[in-house]
Amino acid sequence: MLKNFFPNKILSISNKLITNLIIAMILVVFLGFIYALFISPPDYIQGDSVRIMYVHVPSSFIALGSFAFIGIASISNLIFKVKFMPLMAKSLAPVGSIFTLISIVTGSLWGKPTWGIWWAWDARLTSMVILLCFYVAYILTWKLISSFEKANKISSIIGIVGLLNLPVIKYSVDWWSTLHQTSSITLTSAPTIHYTMLVPLIIMLVGMVMYSLIIFLMKYKTEIMKFKLDKKKNNK
Repeated sequence: MLKNFFPNKILSISNKLITNLIIAMILVVFLGFIYALFISPPDYIQGDSVRIMYVHVPSSFIALGSFAFIGIASISNLIFKVKFMPLMAKSLAPVGSIFTLISIVTGSLWGKPTWGIWWAWDARLTSMVILLCFYVAYILTWKLISSFEKANKISSIIGIVGLLNLPVIKYSVDWWSTLHQTSSITLTSAPTIHYTMLVPLIIMLVGMVMYSLIIFLMKYKTEIMKFKLDKKKNNK
């Protein structure tokens, strides 16, 4: 029952709901940009370049969170054989890959005025590039392999192996001496960032998560319909 329940619920989502989500997302992101660019203060050391953080940090969170979901979905798929799990992971992969690329690019833009260099192969930056490679490998597996079962198995292995890179990204600044600063926001302690910067950061994160959800829902609906259509063709 669960195997059919969730896909059917997704297919029942109306275009009006998607439109309302898009409008809400635009308003939240607009508010976030206004707060980030004009209301929040410049950093006392980095100056206005710190404003790149309001795109860089949420992008990094979404990149890591998306692949964490892909990895967990891959494990669930291999163990419980739930068909909609690989479809969900497949639908989320393009979103995660784009935000990984945005994280790398904005990190480079932030690094130039902060470190005096566009790029340095330190642990955090290198592990983020490796994450992008896992995303690309995952997406290309589904693109290049026509057999669903074969693509599903290979992509699941990629998703599970890629999970090993996430702790490296997270703790790289603690395990090695890197240019990248340590985390200002963690789940185990109070944030060390001032509220005047934390508020716009949270607003931008919410807006970008909403964007990710919208793209995921549209992509997932398409994947479900394609899967059902292919299944009907194969049964004929």
